[in-house]
Amino acid sequence: MSVPEKVLTNHDLAQMVETSDEWIRERTGIRERHIADEKDTAASLGAQAAIDALRVAKLHPEDVDLIITATSSPEHLFPATACVIQDSIGAVRAGAFDLSAACTGFIFAIEMAAQAIRGGSIKNAVVIGAETLSRIVDWTDRNTCILFGDGAGAFVLQASSEPGGVQSSIMRSDGSGGDALYVPAGGSAMPASLQTVQEGMHFVKMNGREVYRFATRVMAAGAREAVEKAGMDIEDIDLIIPHQANKRIIEAAARSLKMPMEKIVVNVDKYGNTSTASIPIATVEAIEQDRLQPGDNVVLVGFGGGLTWGALTAVWSGPLTEEPRRLHLARYRRIAWVRTMLRRIWRRIDAFLFGRGKSP
Repeated sequence: MSVPEKVLTNHDLAQMVETSDEWIRERTGIRERHIADEKDTAASLGAQAAIDALRVAKLHPEDVDLIITATSSPEHLFPATACVIQDSIGAVRAGAFDLSAACTGFIFAIEMAAQAIRGGSIKNAVVIGAETLSRIVDWTDRNTCILFGDGAGAFVLQASSEPGGVQSSIMRSDGSGGDALYVPAGGSAMPASLQTVQEGMHFVKMNGREVYRFATRVMAAGAREAVEKAGMDIEDIDLIIPHQANKRIIEAAARSLKMPMEKIVVNVDKYGNTSTASIPIATVEAIEQDRLQPGDNVVLVGFGGGLTWGALTAVWSGPLTEEPRRLHLARYRRIAWVRTMLRRIWRRIDAFLFGRGKSP
């Protein structure tokens, strides 16, 4: 995982908009969130999370076959943020693309990578959730600015003959609710203009009540469906890692599933809603706290704009490679930067030589 250094507390927010620490904590469970500074982007945070995940998996970047980045705040419309990450970490053999499914995107991306591995077309994938939502939040709107934070998290998925990994998944959407949580401008339907900027149409808009009702319905139902699809019972699950949007939503899902909160990971108080990054960040912290061990049955479940929701059941595993490897990942990143510069210079030379003697 990778989060910006800057922390914005509820007390800080109370100096910016009409709110209070008590009001925010009571309604969301959030105490603070990490906010990107000038040097932080979705790609820079995602690349650091990816490098750390490769270090855990003992994989070289050139071993990676596929990079999927789930993000709601990409670097650009195109190229894909995943391509920026692929270049910066030196994954020279990897295909890369972005996946847009709002906060559910990380679950969808894991399923896409798992299916590619099962189909035999790849062996190693890196799945990333990366966000700089602070760049698209209206800091004068207390209904949304209190909720979101920045960060990134990454998983490595690998082919293996050993049982484990993703056992089942569900992916669902209901586009009729798309206007409950969305960014109106910036796409082809409403291109950027002086008017859209003046009217704040490039910021997140949310119908909080509608999203809350939707989330409380689908979180428990999605988790239950994924568990049944895997041929398990809820009692077989060691840990549930939900999307960290609101503590009250998570608690409502726990009651519906009849799961004790001790079996559910909650860290929304420290990071706020980091959208696609929330599940991998929560997973990393669960591992660091020894709450998630190899062989455990785990459920990941989330919901988001679209409207989308999804869940998956997995048998967690540790690194598949136990052999010590000298990775020198920092060196890979330096070499990747030099390679990028050389390729850009060559493209310009090639374009000049190819264009010589030809009319425009």
